[in-house]
Amino acid sequence: MASDKISIHGAWASRWVFILAATGSAVGLGNIWKFPYMTGMYGGGAFVMMYLVCIFLVGLPIMLAETLIGRRGRQSPVNTLKTLAIESGASAKWSWAAMMGMVAALLILSFYSVVAGWSLDYIIGMGRGQFEGVTAQEAGGAFGALTADPWRLTLWHTLFMVLTGFVIARGVVAGLERGLRIMMPMLFVLLLVLLGYSMTTGHFMQGFHFLFNFQPDRLLHGLLAAMGHAFFTLSVGVGSIMVYGAYMPKHASIGSTVLAVGILDTLVALVAGLALFPIVFAGGMEPGAGPGLMFVTLPVAFGNIAFGQIMGTLFFVLVLVAAWTSSISMLEPAVAYLVERTGRSRVLVTSVLALLCWLVGMGTVLSFNIGAEAKFFVFGEDGFRLFQWGAAGGMNFFDSIDYLTSRILLPLGGLAFLLFAGWVLKRDTVREELAMKNPLLFSLVYWLVRLVAPLGVLIVFVTELMK
Repeated sequence: MASDKISIHGAWASRWVFILAATGSAVGLGNIWKFPYMTGMYGGGAFVMMYLVCIFLVGLPIMLAETLIGRRGRQSPVNTLKTLAIESGASAKWSWAAMMGMVAALLILSFYSVVAGWSLDYIIGMGRGQFEGVTAQEAGGAFGALTADPWRLTLWHTLFMVLTGFVIARGVVAGLERGLRIMMPMLFVLLLVLLGYSMTTGHFMQGFHFLFNFQPDRLLHGLLAAMGHAFFTLSVGVGSIMVYGAYMPKHASIGSTVLAVGILDTLVALVAGLALFPIVFAGGMEPGAGPGLMFVTLPVAFGNIAFGQIMGTLFFVLVLVAAWTSSISMLEPAVAYLVERTGRSRVLVTSVLALLCWLVGMGTVLSFNIGAEAKFFVFGEDGFRLFQWGAAGGMNFFDSIDYLTSRILLPLGGLAFLLFAGWVLKRDTVREELAMKNPLLFSLVYWLVRLVAPLGVLIVFVTELMK
């Protein structure tokens, strides 16, 4: 039987709420644009097959490790790792792994809020018909004007952070659960509406072939890309899934629940591709990669097809909802920890942390305009400089925070959680928490957590650092 501990923060009403929460955490900007594009670029159906294998070998074992650790400890990730480490006879310093993940989540939220805020601007722009009949050059100019305006970026960054803090401040049941029960069905409905519309464009099969044309000669070429995306897409490595696991009902099956999250996350990404690429082709555009191009290519496509104004507005509402469900999962681990540590009210702690993320996020706001010349991690002829204004090389504030979190902190966090579940927790503890009736299935899962997934994360870590 799983641990009978109860979280002081509350609990999900059912395993399906956890599935909604974890799927909401995983589904973000990358699912809506990056995964479909990578599928087409790296061999269509061949990439999907490799991605699913990598999800099974790397992504899901990390999610499973985080979930079982969280449910066993029933506290914030920091206090959970500390308590369980002591109970297992290990060092309490394992809590620093969760602390690192918590800081990474806050740093990611700081710039994620800025990027997600762009969708708010585009909802209004699309609704007003700003992109009707627009050319690629004009759409690029509109996006450039947005990022060049620090006041405009600050407005949307502020509003998005307020939306995130509002949900978190209301608590697990009244805030997170109630919000997810509304936002996730809304996300699914919006996706299906866009999918239905894409079927009327006359380019649905072109988009279908772009995604699923099986090209085995590109299979190995996309292996590392599939492994890397499988790791990053599930929102693991920062403690978000661990804190959600702390609110999970004790009788719910962790294995089947985590598998359901992985399937839903992948389905959302594939349906997004089927919904968007026919629209891109109908608008006479070529698909491009990255969230930045999402704000250039798609507005042109929507602006030059029938009912594009309505569908474009719905699309950016979809982007907003997906970003919102991800952002609340980034803030929750730190809020839970500080509530436990200080005994202060959830509203106060959320307000302070949201303000802190907002302040750090202003560095990202300025990275696109008046602070673009501020460069970090500069390697020049005179040696290494942490910061230099106007340097030819280096990274701006946004790029440096993105590099630090995605290429260093997230892989290290995921690796630490795997090692903790596989090597620190006792085998009987893991077996008890997973409650798998089939001993062979448990041995397979345990082997994935202890050996295969850590090796995969190390490969991702080294590969990302070498880019």
